[in-house]
Amino acid sequence: MKLLHKTQKELLVLLKKNIEDPLTIRELQDILGISSPSVVYHHIRQLEKRGYLKRNPHNSKDYQILTEPENPIVYLNLYGMAQCGPNGSILDGNPEKRIPISSWLIKFPAEEAFLVEAKGDSMIPKIKEGDLVIVRKSNIAENKDTVICVYDSKALIKKFHRQGKQIILQSENESKFPPIIAEQENVRIEGIVKGLIQYS
Repeated sequence: MKLLHKTQKELLVLLKKNIEDPLTIRELQDILGISSPSVVYHHIRQLEKRGYLKRNPHNSKDYQILTEPENPIVYLNLYGMAQCGPNGSILDGNPEKRIPISSWLIKFPAEEAFLVEAKGDSMIPKIKEGDLVIVRKSNIAENKDTVICVYDSKALIKKFHRQGKQIILQSENESKFPPIIAEQENVRIEGIVKGLIQYS
């Protein structure tokens, strides 16, 4: 915090205080008495660069405040898309590798992140075999989320839909892979896909 500009410290306090009902850039500008929205945005970007703030690039009201700045490089566990066994988890056991990645690429706390290497072609063209998938740990998903889950002892990457007590797991490549319809107690959500590192 010592390295932060006075306005950035005040901005951080405001963002934290209003995280449940986020303020607009204009509201932040008015409260802080800043000359223009672009100056507010500049200070927000500085908070991001210094590791105190993480924002969803697709939703300005979705952000996380970090009490301690993250290192520029973080190491994420890489798990394989392997058989998990009855009631097993993809996160059981040891990771295959620990991969260094820029914390700037992760728009949520890095401690909640892990990686999986995509297998097969069920999610093309969105996700291809060999892509590293950035996942946020969560056992809860919303309709239309792309999730990492375990079904029938298999780790899968699928689009998630809930209909009553049933879960529908859909592939992007629907012509080749029909939807899986399962009872909710038979599907274990491991995390929500938040990004990709593609090599081709």
